[in-house]
Amino acid sequence: MAHAVAALGAAALTAAGCVWYLPALADLRAGADRPDSRRIAAAACLTGWSGAAVLAALLLVAEGWRTPLAAAAVGAAATIALRLYAVVRRRREEREAAGQWARLGYVPSPAGPGRSRRAVAAVVGCGAAAAVAVAVLHAASGPDGDAAWLTAATPAAVMGVFLAAAAAYARAGRRHTPTPGRQRVGR
Repeated sequence: MAHAVAALGAAALTAAGCVWYLPALADLRAGADRPDSRRIAAAACLTGWSGAAVLAALLLVAEGWRTPLAAAAVGAAATIALRLYAVVRRRREEREAAGQWARLGYVPSPAGPGRSRRAVAAVVGCGAAAAVAVAVLHAASGPDGDAAWLTAATPAAVMGVFLAAAAAYARAGRRHTPTPGRQRVGR
């Protein structure tokens, strides 16, 4: 592939990334109005997209591939490091906030972040298991076998399971969301 084609692709990708880097720029400009973790994540986003823009420029002026690839690797490493630091900082901020709420006597709803991750993992795991089962049945029956109807109906069934799980999760989240009048403040 010619450098100009790759540069055009990187420039188009960078221009399309404005849906991520413009809000990140707004978060950075907001300053202390945003939590530290959010500003660090915004810096990671801007670093990544700036790296893509630099890559596009280097692809236009560099003779070989070594310099653009090195710049891309440095940009990716800096982006990953900043993003990981933002995750660590966010967890620290969440622990601090939980401690402050605990001192006030607030009891959080049972639908916490751990529950949502487990629910999503369970739904995705069930979908993956269904897909593997259908692939095995299809391979065992052959292209014109008895399981051809199952191969056609399974994507709709898996989508139905995902939609039902999402609806159940949303309904459970609404049921456990505390309202200002129902918070327990006593000891």
